[in-house]
Amino acid sequence: MDIKDIQNLIKFVSKAEVSEVKYKTKDFEITIKTPLAGSEVTYAQPAVYHTAPQQVAAAPVPAATSAAAPAEKAEAASDDSKYIAIKSPMIGTFYRKPSPDKDVFVNVGDEVSIGKTVCVIEAMKLFNQIESEVSGKIVKILVDDATPVEYDQPLFLVDPS
Repeated sequence: MDIKDIQNLIKFVSKAEVSEVKYKTKDFEITIKTPLAGSEVTYAQPAVYHTAPQQVAAAPVPAATSAAAPAEKAEAASDDSKYIAIKSPMIGTFYRKPSPDKDVFVNVGDEVSIGKTVCVIEAMKLFNQIESEVSGKIVKILVDDATPVEYDQPLFLVDPS
């Protein structure tokens, strides 16, 4: 069983909404466990602590900029609706390059076609090349290099026009 078969099995299990699947052959065994169908999945986020500013006069300035930030994000979200996301087919670590001494697969503004490798995701010491499922131009890279990604997490935004 190769990595593509395993990825397809994971996709099948997630769509079938079952809690556990075991697949066993003479020389291979895999168990895939998912949350029960209909239950909500929660992910723990690490706590980030910031020290409060020492000056009282400086406090209102960050408050004003943070109030403007959600409005900007809302505008950006509405603009992003016309783009197609290339999503992670697995959990692992996202890499933009095939190796540290090589160039990145794609940059913002690059044209991609169906089947072109756009990144690598390392899972359990296996480096899986992720191919584009759409043709178009890379508009935005949503994940930093060498950071963990979740299953179905958007990695790139592509303008299909």
